Amino acid sequence: MQQVNVKFKDVRQVEQFVKIIEKFETHFDLGSEQRVVNAKSILGVFALDLTKPLSLSYSSKDTVIIDKIEPFIYRGDEEELQMNTAG
Repeated sequence: MQQVNVKFKDVRQVEQFVKIIEKFETHFDLGSEQRVVNAKSILGVFALDLTKPLSLSYSSKDTVIIDKIEPFIYRGDEEELQMNTAG
């Protein structure tokens, strides 16, 4: 099982993300501790709290997945560091 954190800036990013993962045969779960949905379901994704990072789990070792979802991967420490050094 692979797991990464993802975060979306806007509705358009959610739509792009779902379109990307729909192309893979693998099942994807997206959510937080309270709620987990099928990440290929755009309605399911919109039912989540998109203001916070979400956990994406999938059972594939296909490295292309990470390459394709790279723009959505959340790396909290790195993003906070960039924000602190930018100002």
